[in-house]
Amino acid sequence: MSKREWSTPVRADWCPLIHQALQGIDRHNMLWISSGDRWHLQQAQVLREYVKGLKTWIHQQEGR
Repeated sequence: MSKREWSTPVRADWCPLIHQALQGIDRHNMLWISSGDRWHLQQAQVLREYVKGLKTWIHQQEGR
């Protein structure tokens, strides 16, 4: 399987959630830029860490 493969049996159910989290990051970044409210910057970082952890877990599961 190519590194660019987007859908595997392990990640298929997680792809929509990752997509939504990435949209949430974008939304928080836009609100931080427009309002200057650092809470949005912090929440974008929380979502980044979540996606990073989830992707690490998915890769571990795929390696089994």
